[in-house]
Amino acid sequence: MIDRRWAHPQALRGAPAAILDEALRSGTAPALDSIRGWLFRGWNNLALTRLLGFQKFAKGFYEGPPRGRGPSPFLQGYNTPVEQSANWDPHVERPSPDRPKRFGFYRVFAAPNRYENSLLLDYGRGGNGLNPAGLLRDYLVQPWPDEPDLLLGKAYLALGVWVPVSWFVLERWKSSDFRG
Repeated sequence: MIDRRWAHPQALRGAPAAILDEALRSGTAPALDSIRGWLFRGWNNLALTRLLGFQKFAKGFYEGPPRGRGPSPFLQGYNTPVEQSANWDPHVERPSPDRPKRFGFYRVFAAPNRYENSLLLDYGRGGNGLNPAGLLRDYLVQPWPDEPDLLLGKAYLALGVWVPVSWFVLERWKSSDFRG
């Protein structure tokens, strides 16, 4: 288990890759029930994402009609764009908090390989059609068993081989009644 000094979203975002990798390998998969019905505010660690306009984002997890086939048990999830203000300014959903855009859907299930202690967010099973988001695969862990509100993810592009893209940090933000 990694040192507790990284147990804050800002600290974890600034952690060296070796610390993040240790956290991913030693963390535990969040229980599906613990993330169902929640929206998490998130930050990508890759600096380029600020220039591309998606360093800050939100991810939601819900139970609803399946958008694609895949392993069970499962949840589904989605991404929501947020205003790209300073990193620690509040997250504000776009186009507005009462009508947020939802896109980049994924199926959430126990990871079958690589990081078997994690959940896999599989955008290829999210019903995204030909959208390039379908190439994304994210591994997600809870770095500390007693902190279910802080999650760490590692994003990959599935291009025949899986190519690591970046790390991201999620913090429980607010409940969501979205059902798909």
